[in-house]
Amino acid sequence: MRRKKNNNAFGATEERDFFNSLYRQEEGLDDFTSLRFQRCLMLLVIIHLFLVFPAKAEAVRIKDIANVEGVRENSLIGYGLVIGLNGTGDKTGTTFTVQTLSSMLKNMGIAVESNAVKVKNVAAVMVTSKLPPFVKTGSRIDVVVSSLGDATSLQGGTLLLTPLKGADQQVYAVAQGPISIGGFIGGKEGDSVQKNHPTAGRVAEGAQVEKEVGFSFMNKERFNILLRQQDFTTALRVSKAINTKLGMEAAATAIDSGTVSLQVPDPYKGRLVELLAAIEGLEVTVDLPARVVVNERTGTIVMGDQVRISDVAVSHGNLTIRVKTEFQVSQPPPFAPEGSETVVVPQRQTDVKEEEAQILVLKGGTTIGEVVRGLNAIGVTPRDLIAILQAIRAAGALQAELEIL
Repeated sequence: MRRKKNNNAFGATEERDFFNSLYRQEEGLDDFTSLRFQRCLMLLVIIHLFLVFPAKAEAVRIKDIANVEGVRENSLIGYGLVIGLNGTGDKTGTTFTVQTLSSMLKNMGIAVESNAVKVKNVAAVMVTSKLPPFVKTGSRIDVVVSSLGDATSLQGGTLLLTPLKGADQQVYAVAQGPISIGGFIGGKEGDSVQKNHPTAGRVAEGAQVEKEVGFSFMNKERFNILLRQQDFTTALRVSKAINTKLGMEAAATAIDSGTVSLQVPDPYKGRLVELLAAIEGLEVTVDLPARVVVNERTGTIVMGDQVRISDVAVSHGNLTIRVKTEFQVSQPPPFAPEGSETVVVPQRQTDVKEEEAQILVLKGGTTIGEVVRGLNAIGVTPRDLIAILQAIRAAGALQAELEIL
């Protein structure tokens, strides 16, 4: 079969001759002109590569964008004591720490009065962890230890035996072990050095699972796949990819924007692990709505490539008000009346500066990248850009969701 000739693209020979001719034209130019010529040539090569190798939408695995319904972690929490601190524990006025220590000693057969207990080497803590799905009795999991009172550091401490409960108030694990805080604090008040956060740490594999979470998995005939980011298009693509893999027309059905229901085929009855292993590796192209996320506290702006702008004109100018106060000393002149005193007189100066606003016209269909480049060209700061995006959204010209954190 004869291949149709493409008149809009260079062939390999024509492309080589074109670039060779450009290099020949560089000969005889001065250094400055040659440098500019090389930069233009590099830009031309980059544009050529973008035309030859156009960007493609990235496909991701189903396991990276979805979960199987019921297969999830469970949160655990417990209250315990950390001992062995070098004077960095809770203060004496921390009542619950004193009461907990006294109760623990009484359970061990040691009678002690609460008002006689010193807790500077002890800290009350909350212990949290995640119980993974399908974990078995005897398995070990990590725990996070966080100070509950006014301890200044958990460095060098050891967590005493702490039961960890679930939402049903049943004990699923017990935790104990030395704490790693990943930092330190040293020195005295007014002259101290601190690295990271010393009042929270981890105990690696510090909890042992004592009770399993019941979950019937192998006998299921139908289960749901839940998308982490709900989208109708993505849900439909997931169902089509699964049906193509299984060679069936309606094994997987998109119920809504976040759920794909899968009927277990007869060949996979009792072999759900093999079925899920075959499904979770399938690649699909994710489609998400256009969204602009703004964090006004830090001045951070994150935008997707699908964001578009309608016809709009933007005029933005800063108004700066500066109040400056200088304190001057007023002394009484010679031979002043008796009782005259030297006083401090504040001198305040107020300046108001309004920058000249520049107008930027944005045409319909403009991408958000072009908007940012245009606004940066007129000297807009990130915080100004946040205000401009909010105003464009209020004017109805921003074709995207604007989410402010």
